[in-house]
Amino acid sequence: MNTAKHLCLILIAAGGLIPPARGQTAVLTLQEALQTGLQRYQSIQAKESYVRAAAENISAVKREYLPDLNLNAQNSYGTINGQNGPFWGYKGWTTGASGQPLPTQNWNAAFGGLYLANISWDLVTFGRQQAKVALAKEQHAANTADLEQERFEHQTRIAGAYLNLLAAQRLRASMEANLRRTEALQRMIVTRALNGLNAGVDSSIANAEVSRARLSLIDAQNYEAAQSNKLAEMMDVPPQSFTLDTFFVARIPPEMMQPAATDSVLKEQPLLRLYQHRILLTESNRRLISRNVMPRLSLMGVLQTRGSGFAADYGAATADKDHFSQAWWDGVHPTRTNYLLGLNLSWTVTDLLRTHAQVARETHHAAGLKHEYSQVYSRLQHQLQLANEQLHNAVRKYAEAPLGVKAAADAFLQKSTLYENGLSNIADLAQALYNINRAETDRDLAYNGVWQALLYKAAVTGDLNIFLNQL
Repeated sequence: MNTAKHLCLILIAAGGLIPPARGQTAVLTLQEALQTGLQRYQSIQAKESYVRAAAENISAVKREYLPDLNLNAQNSYGTINGQNGPFWGYKGWTTGASGQPLPTQNWNAAFGGLYLANISWDLVTFGRQQAKVALAKEQHAANTADLEQERFEHQTRIAGAYLNLLAAQRLRASMEANLRRTEALQRMIVTRALNGLNAGVDSSIANAEVSRARLSLIDAQNYEAAQSNKLAEMMDVPPQSFTLDTFFVARIPPEMMQPAATDSVLKEQPLLRLYQHRILLTESNRRLISRNVMPRLSLMGVLQTRGSGFAADYGAATADKDHFSQAWWDGVHPTRTNYLLGLNLSWTVTDLLRTHAQVARETHHAAGLKHEYSQVYSRLQHQLQLANEQLHNAVRKYAEAPLGVKAAADAFLQKSTLYENGLSNIADLAQALYNINRAETDRDLAYNGVWQALLYKAAVTGDLNIFLNQL
């Protein structure tokens, strides 16, 4: 066989090594994908709002210790018929009227004014206020831990979707190369069959191989579209075609030379920190409830001034019943003032019974969260061992894949040469074609598999820098 034919077969065998040229488009790096996802993803924005709300709640709870200062001013118009006798102001559905009890009803009316300043301050709460502030701070810490966990998980999801899409694109490229290689063989086999150099059935088998290669390409394109849609969803952007950084299929990270991670790195895992803060939040709530059994020492003060359109001798037995004025200013300008200062110690003794069950409830809740924490920690320990093993095996596959490609390419070249010289059949050639396609696919995914394994290790340990520092 001449040199030109040998060169043609070598190029056919290496068809998957050189992807088809494409127009220059903007490359989406992993860092850009992570930044976009963190900025746009609605779940993260929601948790950021919850953190800000918890921060404002701390200020609100601290201000609950401030005294209650009420200012009141009212003008009224009515009668002041008084009567001896007890009454009960059920829900405040009564009116206040100060005046002498008169022997008969009369309808004399005048203006009156009341001006009031009242202050009430829970001076000593016996730890209740401090417990409220501590609970608010722990709620803020728990919300912050929840936000960090969501950010970490979402970064991991974006990185995983990025690598999956890159693998899908490499798989599609391999299927395109396989189709080109199969079509080249089809043209050669059909030409030889038409010239009577091969059996006519060989061309039918070649046509079938081309059809199978096209079906494989369609499947690869569908898979790529699904992974592209997943990445767009994680970034919260419209579905589109992404051009990714081929850095991940050009080299493996130097992290491979570092020792395997141990259980000690799990202590700072974001998921475990979230469970820790949930436990602390429950314990803070239990302490607050236990403080509710304590009494309150309150300081109170009242300054009150009044005005009335009725004279001081109105209603006296010897006084003129006409000693009142219906002028507005005569009734509303202040003429009498009183003040009151006092301390009030109150203790609802029955709270001892009410809070006992509530404290027990929070104690059991905290115990349940501790069990969940232990379960998650145990699961992460197992996953960490698995991650180290997968990373080791991924490196082994990376080292083995080029050998498989070379062996498959040599076998394909040999079978092609034998077939062209009538020393092999179409079945052997088809098998060699399948083997080289499989070897190229394994090679393309070997690089990606190392990065996927490293990402899994970073996800388990809770430190995404294990992955990002290799970029």
